[in-house]
Amino acid sequence: MNDINERVALVTGGTRGFGRIVMISSYVGQVGRFGQANYAAAKSGQFGLTKALALETAAKGITVNCVVPGAIKTDMVAALPEDIVQAVIDVIPMHALGTPDDVAEAVRYLVSDEAHYLTGALIPVAGGLLMM
Repeated sequence: MNDINERVALVTGGTRGFGRIVMISSYVGQVGRFGQANYAAAKSGQFGLTKALALETAAKGITVNCVVPGAIKTDMVAALPEDIVQAVIDVIPMHALGTPDDVAEAVRYLVSDEAHYLTGALIPVAGGLLMM
């Protein structure tokens, strides 16, 4: 989220006494990956930002959470050689790639009324690959 969007969300949500901020990060932010120090650092930074903003906005009725996808079946993954994809699947405890719908369902829950008391959470959607 860029700074201007963050300020708009905090101002409008804060005046209404209700708001939801959901960040999308990556399991790479927790485990790292060779050759991707910059990506891992950026995604890890979202974890701290989620927690800090959750503390700053909780009294205003704004929840801030972060969905942390693992290996998801996307066009990018589909372009990988089959043996590489299978090697990834083999280390996932559920032995399957997630889908974009799996990630969307986590976001849908976090923006719902039912998630009113959940803030500062990192929600892995990773088939057991990342347990936080």
